[in-house]
Amino acid sequence: MPSRVVDYLVRAVSTLGVRHIFGVDGANIEDLYDALFDSEITGVVAKHEFSAATMADGYARVTGGLGVVAATSGGGAMNLVAGLAESYASRVPVLALVGQPPTALEGRGAFQDSSGRAGSIDAVRLFGSISRYCARVETAAQLPDSVVRAATAARNGGPAVLLLPKDVQQSGLDAVPPFRLPPRSHSRDASGLAAVRAALAAARSTGKIVIIAGDQIARDDARAELAGLATALDAAVGVTPDAKDAYDNFDPGFCGVAGSMGHPELAADLRSAALCLVIGTQLPITGRTGLDDLLTDLTVASIGVAPPFVPSIHATSTDLSITLGELTDEFTDPASTSHTEPEAGALTPLQVPAASGPGLRYRELVETIGAALPDGTDVFADAGNTGAAAVHHLRVPRGGRFVVALGMGGMGYAFGAGIGAAFARRRPGRTVVIAGDGAFYMHGMEVHTAVEHRLPITFVVLNNNAHAMCVTREQLYYRDRYSFNRFRPAFLGEGIAAMFPDLPAYTVRTPAELAEALGRCFETAGPSFLAIDCDPDEIPPFIPFLDTLANSRRTP
Repeated sequence: MPSRVVDYLVRAVSTLGVRHIFGVDGANIEDLYDALFDSEITGVVAKHEFSAATMADGYARVTGGLGVVAATSGGGAMNLVAGLAESYASRVPVLALVGQPPTALEGRGAFQDSSGRAGSIDAVRLFGSISRYCARVETAAQLPDSVVRAATAARNGGPAVLLLPKDVQQSGLDAVPPFRLPPRSHSRDASGLAAVRAALAAARSTGKIVIIAGDQIARDDARAELAGLATALDAAVGVTPDAKDAYDNFDPGFCGVAGSMGHPELAADLRSAALCLVIGTQLPITGRTGLDDLLTDLTVASIGVAPPFVPSIHATSTDLSITLGELTDEFTDPASTSHTEPEAGALTPLQVPAASGPGLRYRELVETIGAALPDGTDVFADAGNTGAAAVHHLRVPRGGRFVVALGMGGMGYAFGAGIGAAFARRRPGRTVVIAGDGAFYMHGMEVHTAVEHRLPITFVVLNNNAHAMCVTREQLYYRDRYSFNRFRPAFLGEGIAAMFPDLPAYTVRTPAELAEALGRCFETAGPSFLAIDCDPDEIPPFIPFLDTLANSRRTP
């Protein structure tokens, strides 16, 4: 057959190293799936476009490359918004290919028209606000340049969107050169880096340096360079909640998580520090809760794609692997000799009120999960009390990824993102999703996608029959007079086992049962499912809640 626009698109993303495209099929995107049939790329059909977008997001985070999502027009396109918004806020490179009605019908009452004509929704304006680049491709001749612009924008951090009318997708496109993406450039801030170097040199001579590392470390694959710089500076290293995998959690220099789910060791180190070096994060509220006063009294230096939300000496870097490598070379003492230190001791957990309800406690269940995770395991945690417990208590296995969606905090993100990561894995091992039952009800049926493709993934659902973080807020902020967020009991493990007879599914209610079930799940070649009964009234390790409790005791 003659080459079409969709054939060119498939070859282009293949050139970029993409091996899977995630989406939901439909009339105005079916030609792309037709092109996938004769390609080396696997088309993955999700159950919902939000999950397809998060699959592309998780795929991009694990590969360090591009994730691609495809959707049809109308409701399919609208369902992408929340997923792309997370990628935008977290600067994850995702390319969205969105089908549109034929150009001849735009503004003429076409079904699912979003051309912006004749009072219809304007998809360019809509997606333009949550993407680094958005364009409607009106002719086949426009496509090659649009693909280059979109891929370049996504690679620089965030989603790019191409709106593709059906007739344009079907158009011939033979006499064009093969797709080539320009080499990636590294943005350097020479004056900013000079100021950061001077601040580091001065601080190293007067006291201790504390590093707070963010998720750009993972995006730029700069973990080794961060470890080298920490050694060269003899620095303690903390991480933001969405960057737990940026630094070895078992290293003796690791001082825990910063912010609303953080550890007191990091705050203690900051109190005695001469300088705080912020790398790869803007330190949003979730990453600096409880630290504002400490950071105000400290010299703060920063390296990353954007400056933090606290005053700092900032140097822009779009590739931390290069910048941190150069700094390591500069500050490494040739006369020093490396030596093996013992692993880090336990971090001090936040003190939460004792819970008396049914089921397992957050700390014991997360620590049991952590003890069972082999090195190289990728962990995706969802929002809410479950996410707070995982961020605070879990030590990330060496060589694995840890992802929690704090850009938009969308519930259900972890199911699709974990599946995308499982598709992306090119090494032995598993992906583990840790989510609550509320997130499961939103997007947990993506378990079906994992079953269809026999992915090495384990879904761990903490079932407290509630939107538990909302229950906690009702108790703390609204006098516990009512609850809109408690559910009647549901038996998720038994239900999933009945729906998917070939899927190993378990329900546990004791720590011993949990350890045994985890062993069975991790021995399974394909997917597995684990439901853990929990107490909806347990307060999670979340500093704003604990501060509210403390204040309420002081003020009757």
